Amino acid sequence: MLIHFLVRFRTRPGQGLWLKGDAPSFAAGSPDPGIPMNYRNDDFWDLQVEVPESEWIDREAITYRYVLSDPDGQTVEEWGDDRRLHRSDFGNRTRLEVFDTWNHAGTFDNVFFSAPFRKVLLPSRGARIRRPPAGRFTHVFRVKAPLLKPGQELCLTGAADALGSWHRDAAVRMTLRLEWWEARLDLSGEEFPFTYKYAVREAGGNGQFQHYEEGENRVLHAPLGKKPSVVLHDGFARLANDGWRGAGIAIPVFSLRSEDGFGVGEFNDLRLLVDWAVKTGLRMIQILPVNDTVSTRTWRDSYPYSAISAFALHPMYMNLRQLAGSALKSRLAAVEAERKALNDLPAMDYERVVELKMALIRDIFNQLGEKTLSSPSYREFHEGNRHWLLPYAAFCCLRDRFGTADFTRWEAPYNAYDADVVEDFCSPDHDHHGEVALHCFIQYHLNVQLGKAHDYANRKGIILKGDIPIGVNRYGVEAWMEPELFRMDMQAGAPPDDFAVKGQNWGFPTYDWKRMQSDGFKWWRLRFEQMSRYFDAFRIDHILGFFRIWSIPIHSVEGIMGRFVPAIPVGMGEFHERGIPFDAERFCRPYITDGVLWEMFGHGQSDFRPYLTRVDDSSYRLLPGFDTQRKVESHF
Repeated sequence: MLIHFLVRFRTRPGQGLWLKGDAPSFAAGSPDPGIPMNYRNDDFWDLQVEVPESEWIDREAITYRYVLSDPDGQTVEEWGDDRRLHRSDFGNRTRLEVFDTWNHAGTFDNVFFSAPFRKVLLPSRGARIRRPPAGRFTHVFRVKAPLLKPGQELCLTGAADALGSWHRDAAVRMTLRLEWWEARLDLSGEEFPFTYKYAVREAGGNGQFQHYEEGENRVLHAPLGKKPSVVLHDGFARLANDGWRGAGIAIPVFSLRSEDGFGVGEFNDLRLLVDWAVKTGLRMIQILPVNDTVSTRTWRDSYPYSAISAFALHPMYMNLRQLAGSALKSRLAAVEAERKALNDLPAMDYERVVELKMALIRDIFNQLGEKTLSSPSYREFHEGNRHWLLPYAAFCCLRDRFGTADFTRWEAPYNAYDADVVEDFCSPDHDHHGEVALHCFIQYHLNVQLGKAHDYANRKGIILKGDIPIGVNRYGVEAWMEPELFRMDMQAGAPPDDFAVKGQNWGFPTYDWKRMQSDGFKWWRLRFEQMSRYFDAFRIDHILGFFRIWSIPIHSVEGIMGRFVPAIPVGMGEFHERGIPFDAERFCRPYITDGVLWEMFGHGQSDFRPYLTRVDDSSYRLLPGFDTQRKVESHF
């Protein structure tokens, strides 16, 4: 069975197109981008693929997509995974001709086929059929229209007799098959080329014609081969994309304080917010990052964008009543007065809340931990997450043992990550295994509680949107485990502006993108996979940082000392071309002269002389012990 693919796509010199699918004949499982296609002309690339009959057995359809490759080897896949060919598309022929339209990721309509819309916000309207209607056909028309209103359906009309010759009441009714509206027609008696359009009509057998799609008429040319069946994937019907509106709310989980809380919002409180969102007509809840930030065990850990783990959740979001169940109600009753006092505070007492919650969680673990750790659901969670769970649990234990999250100050062999050492550290053979198990226990129950909140929201028609910080803590699990993924000699921040005239220094190491690319961005893929368990969508904090980040040397303190990476450098020649003498001492070092010292400090300038060395009669340089901001900060 022969399939001839033609895709309309205009490339630049050096670029190429590839075809890849989920069947052996479509390079399934190959490390290559797919099967290389042939340049046909400025508008089309094509490829013929022979598909044996055996590949259609026990298969509903073959799914495929196109891949663009650049001269440097970079590849870009078109958006979506819904382009399918069915065995029935051949009809009674052995040759199939497929005309496709590249699905650009930036096409607005694609958002309505993303997971939150497909599963929650816009579950598919209309009938889903598994088998096409019987009858002779030569052409299959397929098009998507995600924003049809309830009571509407697509139809097809055009200049051919089989399409009703542009008579509205004779337009061909289309049927929804998964994401695609489809019509199968016998055009063997028609003259090619002819024009056609998709249109909207009322649903039902006698539905009224409403309006055509926008734009120019589409054109169908005669098939290229000898009597093939033809499939046209026409992309999206050109309809107004203003048929859906939604609003949402953005709020930190720690702000969702409920009457039964411990002074801080919890994952279970998301259910209360969902109920409110339903009543007020909202469709999305966006929250701030919820990862574990416990580093110093002080209020400084309350900043949600400085997590010690990109995967672990923060223990303070645990609902203790759900964790304890009925078996340990008395333990919670003993702290009821303190719980109420914390909950009545006008501002959150972060340190006391975390301290109290961790003490209670430890008590509950001592009573119920063994039961949890032996359950099938916990074992499944443990095995599916051990790549981050065990290093995180070990990190927390070592942080508490050495009194700091700064792993460079830990004793050997723990100050440099070693997978075998961590595996041994987490072994049940050690006395501290209970501490390791405690952190795994906490993460399991947080996973359950956030997962249930997410499922509850989806059942109510609400999507949850998470937040991914651009940086990781310099003294967190990721920097400990895989320091090679980061530029530990740099700090991320922001340049000076009216908000911060000396710039911002966030302290996070920047990413080594070339190193991350070498393994296919595995760390990011795992991170997105983890987030997808709890959220239907997520915001990437400071997304510009993926392309250009303000980088500050580790020896600097203020953001003003940074520069953009990458950036186009200014060459010395550009100064000379503009008649500006280039003076490295003036432009590239702190500029200190007698005049500057007098202007800034007057008679008090003598206090600064011990930190300076004279360069010439009127200028100075900082002594080596004080020639960076970090050294000055340390000294004073």
